[in-house]
Amino acid sequence: MISRRQTLLGLTTAVAATGPAFALTPTPNQTTGPFYPDVLPRESDADLVRIGAGPAAIGEEIEVAGRVLGLDGRPVANGFVELWQANAYGRYSHSRDTSDAPLDPNFQGYGVVRTDAEGRYRFRTIKPGEYPGRTRHLHFRIGGPGFEPLPTQMYFAGDPGNERDFLWARIRDPKARDGVTVAFSADAGNAAPSGRFDIVLGR
Repeated sequence: MISRRQTLLGLTTAVAATGPAFALTPTPNQTTGPFYPDVLPRESDADLVRIGAGPAAIGEEIEVAGRVLGLDGRPVANGFVELWQANAYGRYSHSRDTSDAPLDPNFQGYGVVRTDAEGRYRFRTIKPGEYPGRTRHLHFRIGGPGFEPLPTQMYFAGDPGNERDFLWARIRDPKARDGVTVAFSADAGNAAPSGRFDIVLGR
């Protein structure tokens, strides 16, 4: 029997694939921020909710999946997708995050995966907490053969903090902003709410 964790790590859940006949809108380049991990966790797989067989991290579980594509809509195979984020309290596992919010020893906080032949990737994580000055967001860094690594951020559709977030507001192109603002919903096949975040790389 294949466990849910093995399914996540094996990317066996398909994400629909369609190749547009027109140029896509590139995903905006955004700062990596001050909290890219200075010490990587002992695990850095696609499941940020658990470290090994330990207890689950605190917070609302979510799944983020999508495809990495070129501007022409072709999948970027064997690319890398990094994700890092704050925990449910809004704190990062980073030496420079000195907030009073608690750390969660069961939260991995960082993961990296390879895209499959169709450019697909998938992560299981938790919805991050807010911290002063920012709306809820996930950090990504993505690259692949023939592409420069792209740092960007993903936002949660309908979050009231978006409108006052300076980085979200800095994305002037409505299509680019919509592309990084992801709606999450639960369905019968998923215990956790899931959202689709397709990433379009330029050269």
